[in-house]
Amino acid sequence: MEQNILNCLKEDREECAVLLLEQYAGLIWSVCAKRLQNEEDIKECVNSVFAEFFLHTERYDPAKGSIKNYLCQIADRRAIDVYRKNLRNQKTEESNVAPPTFEMVSVPTLITDPVERAEYLVKHYWDKFDFKDTTYIHEPQVTEQALSNYIDLMNYVSPAAMSSSVKAMMKQTEQDSAMFQYFSEMMEKYLYDPNSPLRNEEMYIAVLEYLTESSSLSDVEKIRPAHLLELALKNRIGTPATDFTYTLANGQTGKLYNIKADYLLLFFYNPDCHACQEITRQMESSFLINEFSKSNKLKILAVYPDEDLDAWKEHVSVMPKDWINSYDKSVSLKNDEIYDLKAIPTLYLLNKEKKVLLKDATFQQIENYLSQTTN
Repeated sequence: MEQNILNCLKEDREECAVLLLEQYAGLIWSVCAKRLQNEEDIKECVNSVFAEFFLHTERYDPAKGSIKNYLCQIADRRAIDVYRKNLRNQKTEESNVAPPTFEMVSVPTLITDPVERAEYLVKHYWDKFDFKDTTYIHEPQVTEQALSNYIDLMNYVSPAAMSSSVKAMMKQTEQDSAMFQYFSEMMEKYLYDPNSPLRNEEMYIAVLEYLTESSSLSDVEKIRPAHLLELALKNRIGTPATDFTYTLANGQTGKLYNIKADYLLLFFYNPDCHACQEITRQMESSFLINEFSKSNKLKILAVYPDEDLDAWKEHVSVMPKDWINSYDKSVSLKNDEIYDLKAIPTLYLLNKEKKVLLKDATFQQIENYLSQTTN
């Protein structure tokens, strides 16, 4: 049936519309009805799903999944949009009600050890927060500030305490579907977005582990968090980096694990990327990086992971001569997602045994780490 639909998309869109409705209308209705109660809202949601599919058929990639799963993903997103629109349209029952606030818990005075105090805080941080009160969704100055403070506290506790606290908090959010969705999105925004100053992949792994096991999500809804979790677990800090083959401008090839140095800095870049050019200038002018390189303690492997070799070849001459400047001839880094390259540039720092010391790090973090090794 799916092949028939794919064929008629190119030949007879009206026939395709009939096939789609006959095959999937009931399923899409049930997905929308999971989040919506009003029949008119459900109808609006179902209609918008099929409208989006036909207006943007080019977005559907058969290699990434079935039409059924793709339509279900659209339906869930559309249902959430309608649900949120309804929330925004609800009138406040009492106009003089004070806006919600976040009340911090108090640490018992008997707990004096700094680590124990921090672990108590992260364990009980949300004790006084009402996860059933959806008005918090419209008060980002309260919820997002509370969340950013919570994330900052994780710098002072063990990985086990962090993971336990995050999963307990996510369980609390399931008291209301809108709050569950809201906090899931906020966690991604703060912990996974490459531009977030609070980015913390280890903490986000705990979120993804919870989402992939949550009974609040359908199998279709778990596809994305499961994929993100798979990526996050690749080349995790403390684990051996994945080996790969790189190719130089002269056609010679090399393997990551054959590069000998106390430290190896992996620099995934695009020559036309402004941020990549800035990182290149910072590394070139860094006294610490130059000293480590001169003493052969550090080697830099710059890798271009894309297909357009003409752009890369034009910039070969401007790259530092002591760097290993290369490209991925097989494009497996990108296509097979051997490394999580959600943004370019991406920096990894490896040790002598090629274990990951820093993953998706800033250049400042790289410098800080190396400077500590000289003390």
